[in-house]
Amino acid sequence: MEWMADLTKMRLAYLGTPTFAVPTLERIVEDGHQVLSVLTQPDRPRGRGQQLALSPVKEAALRFGLPVYQPERVRKPEVLEYLRLLELDAMVVVGYGQIIPQTMIDLVPLGVINVHASLLPKYRGAGPIQWAIINGETHTGVTTMRIDAGLDTGDMLLKAETAIGPDENAVELGRRLAVMGADLLVKTLDNFTAIIADKQDNAQASYAPMLKKEDGLLDWNWPAETIHNRVRGLQPWPGAYTMFRGQRLYIRETRIEAGRLIPMEVQLEGRKRMTVSDFTNGQRISENEFWRELRP
Repeated sequence: MEWMADLTKMRLAYLGTPTFAVPTLERIVEDGHQVLSVLTQPDRPRGRGQQLALSPVKEAALRFGLPVYQPERVRKPEVLEYLRLLELDAMVVVGYGQIIPQTMIDLVPLGVINVHASLLPKYRGAGPIQWAIINGETHTGVTTMRIDAGLDTGDMLLKAETAIGPDENAVELGRRLAVMGADLLVKTLDNFTAIIADKQDNAQASYAPMLKKEDGLLDWNWPAETIHNRVRGLQPWPGAYTMFRGQRLYIRETRIEAGRLIPMEVQLEGRKRMTVSDFTNGQRISENEFWRELRP
């Protein structure tokens, strides 16, 4: 399907919440598009004091002096009316945190454009960066797509691919893909009329579900590469962990050397992160005792 719009800069609403979504908002503003409203999740209690904290996207929007709207649910009629009155060309969604209903999609003539952190149709869902690493992928990328009523099933616009480093974790890869996604989104907007969208091949699709805390528990009978990939992919949450003297011990960094798994940094629950040597010294145990504890 060819986009038939004849325009250079668009009237947009931007929907996003996490740090991953900040570079795209920044690039849209820098590229001269009109961001008429930024929708982000409501401020949530955070930390020991449970004080209300702004989302990273809200902080960025305020820095640019952009209007911010934080509805609890975008399906409510008053939210749809708010967006309708803006007379938007399109909406951009990056990690917003709510499903976009068809009623919202129908509001904008050029559709709702999403930046997804995988090479669709692989890794549809909430955790594409993490599961790509967990599954041992050596390449990934970003895709811009036109949202439809399905879960990451819309027509694809543009793609950009990158290699995954053998020791790169999800936080590091996420930073790179956020910048790549920002560049790709601006390229998508600036070349809208020339882009021919591609339908996804559902037969090639895979799913990347939201991570759960229990996903972090390691099985030391797994191959070294499997554990290494789990440690990398489960950053920053839920973290890869094992039990040590009745407490949860997070394995924060590992290396593979000559086919062997080498833990580099660990963190006992409630304590600071440290090297394995500092940990074993502080616990007054030998290396062999450490490994016996981890391999019951």
